[in-house]
Amino acid sequence: MNFLQELPSYRSIARKRTTILSRDKQSDTLLKPTDSYSSQLEGGITENLNSQSIRKYALNISEKRRLRDIQETQMKYLSEWDQWKRYSSNSWKRFVEKAREMTSHLELWREDIRSIEGKFGTGIQSYFSFLRFLVLLNLVIFLIIFMLVLLPMLLTKYKITNSSFVLIPSKDIDIQCTVYPISSSGLIYFYSYFIDLLSGTGFLEETCLFYGHYTIDGVKFQTFTYDLPLAYLLSTIAYLALSLLWIVKRSVEGFKINLIRSEEHFQSYCNKIFAGWDFCITNRSMADLKHGSLRYELRADLEEERIRQKIAERTSEETLRIYSLRLFLNCIVLAVLAACFYAIYRATIFSQEHMKKEIDKMVFGENLLILYLPSIVITLANFVTPMIFAKIIHYEDYSPGFEIRLTILRCVFMRLATICVLVFTLGSKITSCDNYSCELCGYNQKLYPCWETQVGQEMYKLMIFDLIIILAVTLFVDFPRNIPSSKACGPFTNFNTTWEVIPKTVSTFPSSLQSLVHGLTSEAFAVPFFMIICLIMFYFIALAGAHKRVVVQLREQLSLESRDKRYLIQKLTEAQREMRNRLD
Repeated sequence: MNFLQELPSYRSIARKRTTILSRDKQSDTLLKPTDSYSSQLEGGITENLNSQSIRKYALNISEKRRLRDIQETQMKYLSEWDQWKRYSSNSWKRFVEKAREMTSHLELWREDIRSIEGKFGTGIQSYFSFLRFLVLLNLVIFLIIFMLVLLPMLLTKYKITNSSFVLIPSKDIDIQCTVYPISSSGLIYFYSYFIDLLSGTGFLEETCLFYGHYTIDGVKFQTFTYDLPLAYLLSTIAYLALSLLWIVKRSVEGFKINLIRSEEHFQSYCNKIFAGWDFCITNRSMADLKHGSLRYELRADLEEERIRQKIAERTSEETLRIYSLRLFLNCIVLAVLAACFYAIYRATIFSQEHMKKEIDKMVFGENLLILYLPSIVITLANFVTPMIFAKIIHYEDYSPGFEIRLTILRCVFMRLATICVLVFTLGSKITSCDNYSCELCGYNQKLYPCWETQVGQEMYKLMIFDLIIILAVTLFVDFPRNIPSSKACGPFTNFNTTWEVIPKTVSTFPSSLQSLVHGLTSEAFAVPFFMIICLIMFYFIALAGAHKRVVVQLREQLSLESRDKRYLIQKLTEAQREMRNRLD
């Protein structure tokens, strides 16, 4: 017994019980109907107890019933107005609790996220909850932009209200800076509309999807003029501020939860074993998911404890070795990130240079490849780097929870950094002029007459290509591999899935050939293959640049030769004229 009383969990429980009992005695003393009860009630001594629900107190059932009886006794000594206020307050609290319970059933993907939590733990579940939060955040951002920017324009455009557009007045701006060719007129190829749909150009560029569509100063209603530029700016500030506040709110909530959970490990085990079950669960499937979640958390805690014990038993040489290995692996991670960033930079430069100059001379496939080259490189980088990070993290000897957090952090940083590299590259091209000065308009107006729209088109292409890849992987990889072949007909009756025929066929190969196939399908081959593909792409980009310089030199040489020919012809004509003059 003395040993148990020395445990930290026992001491913590004893402190909590002492606090609760002292609070109970104080409340019991204050709530007794004595002669001076009415004066004490007027002083608001029992306000704290009455303002909170009894179920929030860490008390047993008999003590909660006694407190409820005391509260009911209090009601007799209150005036009718105070009784009505108390009843209204309690009714409102019950209504709020019922409303929260009902709205919890309306959460997006509630059952799926709970299933993920039951199979993979709260760490993976929090990531998918964050993705759901991003979906809701984007929905709120759309509503803000729609209400403040799109709705006034739509009401005016379709004559729903008695309003009219106010055009932007022309100021002292050079006429060259106001030229904005949107789409070509006349005969076009049959696939041009398909390219416009995939790239955001042509007819799609004239829609409200892009910045260049909002070339008006406001909307004039009967009693006031709606300032559209101000609304556009305020809507942007509003959704950025809302995003920041919402993210901070979620971070604070997560910090509170982590602060509560930052307890001693022995106490954590006790809480999960003896107090981890939710007795409100009545569904069998939900109970199985809760069982799986608790089992996974206990397994993860035991693994964390094993890692901590292993760290404590390390010698100085082992500690130096593991830190040196981590330093080396982090250098590899930085090298992979740098290679991806440089590939995105070169692909964007190549795409922008050839898309503006030679797009009319290209065939359909080449045109589409040039348009989507940055999106292809970004998607490949986002697809390959998580596999590389997942392979590297196993050699860094971290705890399972920290491995998940670090891998997610690296992947999220990779996705955000690729967008930043793309925007930085586009910005460098927009503000750079090759053969003339940008001082007239402040940017390269010849190639980017509406540069905001061009940046939006790059984001649009990235979104479309990412969607195509997700659908293709889901339909042609995940669906055939998983969601089982029929057992009554078809060529796959002896297989659970259609993809099982491939490993079975490979198993019939000789051992050397099996090793070769396994090597070609492993991450050890994927990383060098990706690097070689990048080098080949850089080679062709450099080759195209060299050919471009050769073409420029040949054009200059042809120009010089034409000048030489004109000069020689002129001299020959003059010599012939002099000869004629001498003969005459």
